[in-house]
Amino acid sequence: MSAAALTSDSPPRLELATVAAVAITVVGWASAFPAIRAGLTAFGPIELGAIRFGIAALPALVYLLVMRPALPSLGEAWRFATGGIVFVALYTVLLNMGEQTVSAGAASFIINVSPILTAIFATLLLGERFRAMAWVGTFVSFFGVGLIALGEGDGLSLDTGALLIFGGAVCTTINTIVQKPLFSRHKPLTVAAWNMVVGGLLLSPALPSALSQAAAANSEALLSAVYLGIIPSFVAYGSWAVALSRLPASRASNYLYCVPPVATLIGFVWLAEVPGLLGIIGGLLALGGVVIVNLRR
Repeated sequence: MSAAALTSDSPPRLELATVAAVAITVVGWASAFPAIRAGLTAFGPIELGAIRFGIAALPALVYLLVMRPALPSLGEAWRFATGGIVFVALYTVLLNMGEQTVSAGAASFIINVSPILTAIFATLLLGERFRAMAWVGTFVSFFGVGLIALGEGDGLSLDTGALLIFGGAVCTTINTIVQKPLFSRHKPLTVAAWNMVVGGLLLSPALPSALSQAAAANSEALLSAVYLGIIPSFVAYGSWAVALSRLPASRASNYLYCVPPVATLIGFVWLAEVPGLLGIIGGLLALGGVVIVNLRR
């Protein structure tokens, strides 16, 4: 994709591969919320992150060994390191710790500060353009996600858990802005694989404790941990890298507003959690805001 296309006021029509990458990311990350809740019943927050990315890092390492992509230059090394440190290790630990006290809806509301932060910094640092209607759509989605959070029984509360999850949102924004330039030289799956390998290594000191907890874990928590390693991590981190390589950072991040409505639907199917009226209205607004952002002139 050319630089002109990345900064155009009227974004190009999405290719099928881009649509698929966005859809896989949304469904994968939406399903992570109930899976994390189930996993935390038997694992500590750091241990759950360690076993999750211990599983994801193995096929990622195989990919790097088989494909043998070009190594990062000295000037790019810090961008790759940011992915493993910030986007994998730190983000995962902050989100897991936060979800110990914050409900899923409230967590999704706080996490979705990230698209707004990304749009601001992509405009300032990457030279991307974000039209006035795109800002309208962004705040419509944000308001909709807020309704989803308020529709939960626990509502919103500003406690330590909420601050930890906000830190996770900042981690996502930092990584998106820092790693976006890598896709001009490196394949998206290469970037994603390095992120998972580096992040898995950083979390590996907690693996012995995680394996001990796994031996005593119930089947639902254990299967949830394995699922987190395969779908929301190995698969969805790869699809997110593909989406980010094909779209402006601000626009790619805006699609993440689809995560809370999909997470609500998954919660209904998986955990029999019936959304209230506010949750349904909020989900429609969140999806409608994404549509507004992507309207062609």
